[in-house]
Amino acid sequence: MFRRILIANRGEIAVRIARACREMGIESIGVFSDVDRRALYVRKVDHAYHIGPAQASESYLNTEKILDVARRSGAEAIHPGYGFLSENAQFVTACERAGIKFIGPSARSMEMMGSKTRARQTMKKAGVPFVPGSEKGLESVDRALESAGKIGYPVMLKAASGGGGKGMRQVRTPEEMRSAFDLTRSEAQRAFGDNEVYLEKLIENPRHVEMQIMADEHGDVIYLGERECSIQRRHQKVMEEAPSPIVDDDMRRRMGEIAVRAAKVAHYTNAGTVEFLVDQSRNFYFLEMNTRLQVEHPVTELVTGLDLVQMQIAIAAGEKLTIRQEDVQIRGHAIECRIYAEDPDNNYFPSPGRITRLISPAGPGIRRDGGIYEGWTVPIEYDPLLSKLSSYGPTRTDAINRMRRALVEVFIGGIKTNISLFRRILLHPEFQAGNFDTGFLDRLLREPKPVDERTRMRIPIAAIAAALFAQVESRGGPEISSLKGSRNGAVRELPRKPVSNWKRSAREEALH
Repeated sequence: MFRRILIANRGEIAVRIARACREMGIESIGVFSDVDRRALYVRKVDHAYHIGPAQASESYLNTEKILDVARRSGAEAIHPGYGFLSENAQFVTACERAGIKFIGPSARSMEMMGSKTRARQTMKKAGVPFVPGSEKGLESVDRALESAGKIGYPVMLKAASGGGGKGMRQVRTPEEMRSAFDLTRSEAQRAFGDNEVYLEKLIENPRHVEMQIMADEHGDVIYLGERECSIQRRHQKVMEEAPSPIVDDDMRRRMGEIAVRAAKVAHYTNAGTVEFLVDQSRNFYFLEMNTRLQVEHPVTELVTGLDLVQMQIAIAAGEKLTIRQEDVQIRGHAIECRIYAEDPDNNYFPSPGRITRLISPAGPGIRRDGGIYEGWTVPIEYDPLLSKLSSYGPTRTDAINRMRRALVEVFIGGIKTNISLFRRILLHPEFQAGNFDTGFLDRLLREPKPVDERTRMRIPIAAIAAALFAQVESRGGPEISSLKGSRNGAVRELPRKPVSNWKRSAREEALH
């Protein structure tokens, strides 16, 4: 087993990996940019190294700086988390040349599955069902028009190296193709450094279901159940659950076996996710493979009882899988909400700034994977994901009710967040019935915004607080007294507190 692992990432996933390392008796090495010097994960790792300015290209995406820290710190392996260098085959090759183990798949597997067009070609040879579309990149709009004519409109233009909901655009008529083609190529170049695009037939109102797989370096591959990922905004997942409300045992087995077949064809090792689109008749089609740990991995951990990060580390160290397929059991239900620093009332614009107050939920069935603390300043330079709030219960209804309770308890002050959005989702009849698709959230956001549970609770508290403010001000005195029991039972008077400070504290409490 490794003695030291470098975590080539930041935020909540860096905290998550550091915790896994500590439980396994492995020292964790962190890296941080200028703006992350006081980040929570820097406090959680055993050693931390500065690697440059805020710009990711000069810090978290800089291969040479990452490898230099690995060498100086004596790290034997690198865990990339997700994002940044996690799906960069060139980085994997550089790690191999430096004699440092990359905790993830090989560069060959990553290249094969990282390119959407190459992955489609591979899956076709393996007999995996996939959405009809072009199997090669489209070098011109004329080729795109020709391909779309054969497939039939509507179609989806996609970046071959895409991910995270970027580089995707619907095209419903030939007239829309030219501008859509240019815009998608331009976005793909900016986001991924590769302007190759391809076409897929657009499946109307699909569900997005993914299958978690784990493969060791000895040829064994297992699937760990599916996750429902249809709650999306702009093709970006914001809420996930496991298992999917529409997947039964037979469908799970068939999807799992296809995911395992896909992994074996790609000679895949470590954690990976095979994603599927599911039509209204519950037919499923290969969409893509994510060659890394997923943001939503906690829901799989909750329903299987497995630690995916520790499994990743053990596999990278050369160990065999300790469980067989028949050992995998799905028990209960889990839901995850991705809490972002963004303003729901301003088109979800990023909301960086100082966190003035943080109240975390707790209680039965609640898990929080976070990278923030009270007093920390959320930077503008990176993805605005603050934390992931997960609930678990014996049934889906139990998981929903626990999440609703947790979302009433949680509070993040000083910045805007999308917490209110999840309260709306959980109260919606379609979500509660499990009857939704990838267009659900867009439809929900067009509906009138209701007064949520938390706002209703604030109204009487705010009224009481206002009355207290008025009462204190009417006294005419600048100070109030505070009493506390002493050790021998006598009552003594503590130093007086200014009214202005008391009012400010009470006002904060009223708003919580």
